[in-house]
Amino acid sequence: MKYPLSEKYATPELMAKIMGPNPLKLEEELLQDNNIPAGAVVCDLGSGQGLTSVFLAKEYGFRVYAADLWSDPDENRKFFDEMGLSERQIVPVKADAADLPFEKEFFDAVVCVDSYNYFGRDADYLDMKLLPFVKQGGYIYISVPGMKKDLHNALPPELLLSWTPEQLDYIHDAAYWERIVKQCVGAEIVDLSEMESNEEVWADWLKQENEYARGDRKTMEAGGGKYLNFIKIVLKKM
Repeated sequence: MKYPLSEKYATPELMAKIMGPNPLKLEEELLQDNNIPAGAVVCDLGSGQGLTSVFLAKEYGFRVYAADLWSDPDENRKFFDEMGLSERQIVPVKADAADLPFEKEFFDAVVCVDSYNYFGRDADYLDMKLLPFVKQGGYIYISVPGMKKDLHNALPPELLLSWTPEQLDYIHDAAYWERIVKQCVGAEIVDLSEMESNEEVWADWLKQENEYARGDRKTMEAGGGKYLNFIKIVLKKM
């Protein structure tokens, strides 16, 4: 697919902020034909250094809360100011995904790119920790790194060039995620499918010159990408 929105941000300075396979292209694919109204209050859950939050505010007109446990809200606020976004448009928040500091039913939607796999594998997470903060009829859009087929019983040696078995336990196939989200009683599955952008987003990440990208090159240069994908999950709160 083409990424006309994401391509606006393909500068070396902005790409240096990505922390894995290009999250803007993932987000653009994830939100194709989305059901979130313009002006909605949206949580960017696991927002990192805030690039995906900027994208949500600028390209979709959402009022965004950039929620992340590990990034510095002051640094993100500075970045948002540099990108021409006011506090009325985007708010950085230091937040644990399992203990969100918001009012109940505060958000029209939640968008989560490349981080849900770290905290959402608990089958109770959706009902107990996330859905209470989403309005009835609101949506959750999730993109997670995955495997085309779950290989944890016999991990390919190519994958082990970059990641330990413990790190790979955060990555599973679509059937695994379907089992997890089907246990949720408060939301229905709108879509759960393999995304198109795997090769494209990995290529952008592997161009970066940081220790994490260099480490990931070992697996990808050995052909490990053939086992990997990204998975789209869209839920609607009932």
